[in-house]
Amino acid sequence: MAPLTTEEKLKHFLDTCMEDARVRRDRMLDEYTSALEKAFEEHKADAQRRADMQIQQETETIERAINKKLSIEQLDLKRMLGQKQEELKDKLFVELKDMLANFLETQEYQKLLERQVEDAITFAAGDEVIIYIDPADEDKLHRLALHHGSAQLKISEYSFSGGIRAVIPARHILIDNSFQTKLEEAREGFHFNLNLP
Repeated sequence: MAPLTTEEKLKHFLDTCMEDARVRRDRMLDEYTSALEKAFEEHKADAQRRADMQIQQETETIERAINKKLSIEQLDLKRMLGQKQEELKDKLFVELKDMLANFLETQEYQKLLERQVEDAITFAAGDEVIIYIDPADEDKLHRLALHHGSAQLKISEYSFSGGIRAVIPARHILIDNSFQTKLEEAREGFHFNLNLP
């Protein structure tokens, strides 16, 4: 092989340098591209993570707002249901009082008074018993006194809507068979059954 001229040597050197520069450029470009892609993927993952966190926070905020609104609506419904129940209870007990007023005019009521007086006397077992009847039942006092002469019968100063109240002083006992007390107890213990099928 013939010796190379200076120009050929320079051209060979230039080609070698250019080839080496291209190889290094390509390697640097690949490394830079790889680093950029890695940084982009990290940025993308970070942005996705922040977006997911924001979605989760917004979802929780919306759920809390919905739960709060539901709670308020449930309380409103319970309050409205309670009011409606009270209205219905009032109507029911007005009707019951009307029925009671009609009952007070019957023979069955007279018999009930006699039974209540008799039961009070029996319960007193010989002790003194004072039996009070409602002022509205004053017309029944004479008949009750005829049948139960051993009891001290009196007209109450206060109306209690019928029935009797009896006191056994020796034992500090009050027997309260008044309709007023029974109505109050019934009203207090009355609850609507909301277990609908």
